[in-house]
Amino acid sequence: MKFIVSILMVLYFVQVEAGITDFQTIDKAKKAYEAKDYAKSVTLLESINTNSPQKSYDKGNAYYKAKKYDEAIKAYKNAKGVDEATRLHNLGNAHFQKKELDKAIKYYEDALKLKADDETKFNLELAKKEKKRKEEEKKKQDKKDKDKKKQDKDKKKKQDKKSDKKNDKNDEKQKKQSDKKNQKDKDKKKQDKDTKKGDKKGDKKKQSDKKKSDSKDKKKKPKDEKGKKDVAKSQEPKKMSKEEKLKEQELQRLLKKMGQKKMPVMMYQMGENKKTKRSEDANPW
Repeated sequence: MKFIVSILMVLYFVQVEAGITDFQTIDKAKKAYEAKDYAKSVTLLESINTNSPQKSYDKGNAYYKAKKYDEAIKAYKNAKGVDEATRLHNLGNAHFQKKELDKAIKYYEDALKLKADDETKFNLELAKKEKKRKEEEKKKQDKKDKDKKKQDKDKKKKQDKKSDKKNDKNDEKQKKQSDKKNQKDKDKKKQDKDTKKGDKKGDKKKQSDKKKSDSKDKKKKPKDEKGKKDVAKSQEPKKMSKEEKLKEQELQRLLKKMGQKKMPVMMYQMGENKKTKRSEDANPW
């Protein structure tokens, strides 16, 4: 930062335009500046009743020291009339502090065009190096961002591929389950159809068997009737011999007599081929 003896120039203009009070104010502003009380220095300079370029330049220096770079730039721009190379140099410094390197470089170059100065030249080279460093840093960051973006893209692509593979697997599984269910339903329908068909076939078979059975029954009927006649004939009472008739009559008489006396029934046996003679008084018991 270059500080020309502008305070003395301000003092000169004040002495011309004002009185002793302004001189004392300028002296106090100078002491405040030297004591690093830049805010007080600015306030005192503002109280001086003059709009001279020197006053704006000194205000710019005080603002710069207070790190109020926007105010410093504004003050330096209103300080036209002081040493131009120095004013441009200080404008370059204010923009450099704000990291506005392109503007700082321009002001340094303009200052060097007016007057060769080692400090201005040094600041210009420093600003150019800083600009180059920033550009390289930006390139690295851009590359890093690009690589990260590519990695994120690849990662997303990989995840999408994995997700698609998983979805395909799930779809295949669902398809198998669906095919299995469809096959099961198809088999069940076929089974029901076969069962229904079998039932119809069974009914037809039963009807056919019934018809055959009825036909057989019709054929057997005459034989049955003949058989019935034979049974009926066999059940007809056989013709009894004379001796057998006598035995039967005697048996009936005895049974009747026993029934009248209420005596227990006893078997009365008669010889099969033997004639029995008994008197009327004979007791059969």
